[in-house]
Amino acid sequence: MPARDTPWPNGTPCWVDYGAADLDATKTFYASLLGWEYTGGEPQFGGYLTATVQGEQAAGLGPQQDPDDPPRWTTYFAADDAAATAARVTQAGGTVLVAPMEVGPMGTMVIALDPQGNPFGLWQSGLNTGVRIHNEPGALAWNEAAVDDPDGARAFYSAVFDFRFDEMPGSGGYTTFTTGDHPLGGLGAHAPGSPKGWTTCFAVADTDAAVGTTEAAGGKVTMAPMDTEFGRFAVLEDPWGAPFSVMEDPPASK
Repeated sequence: MPARDTPWPNGTPCWVDYGAADLDATKTFYASLLGWEYTGGEPQFGGYLTATVQGEQAAGLGPQQDPDDPPRWTTYFAADDAAATAARVTQAGGTVLVAPMEVGPMGTMVIALDPQGNPFGLWQSGLNTGVRIHNEPGALAWNEAAVDDPDGARAFYSAVFDFRFDEMPGSGGYTTFTTGDHPLGGLGAHAPGSPKGWTTCFAVADTDAAVGTTEAAGGKVTMAPMDTEFGRFAVLEDPWGAPFSVMEDPPASK
């Protein structure tokens, strides 16, 4: 299984977490959808849970902190120096909502908005280095942003993380971003009716089964399953309205 137990390179989407209006129900939903088990939940960490896949940490869930802020999946980017990166966020026109905050020995967290109001996080590793399993069913597969002003977003994230953006042929302007040789995620124009801002894609063994599980639990399908060169893909909303997507490997790669 693709696994990693050392800090992710600076600028890599390295963690995702969710602020749940109903934590117990959210745990149950994602356990049934993605096969998650959970550890943590200690009061000193605010009841924050770590979701695991094959015993490796894959994502986080915690109680919703602001009842006016809807449940969502937040993408965190690895930061070698959270304070310096937060300063670049501000210099580039973004807003820091939660200044660098040490989470015990686990690491240092920042929550910010880009200039278009899309939330994201920074994570400077301590004992928690981020996801330790990826591109396996139930684990993180991809992170991407859909924004109103793609050029402005690319300028902002390049200033913060020194990203290089490469347009995918035939994609209508969709770009991947990287700081090295391999794409780290994607960014494109927001389309009406689709999720806006940063969204998380989870790998699944069966996209159609994931759609069925989501609908049976009261969630929605916002983009029906479709086959792509990267696998069978669908965009969903969980029962609380939080968007996410799922991707099944193409047959040749299974």
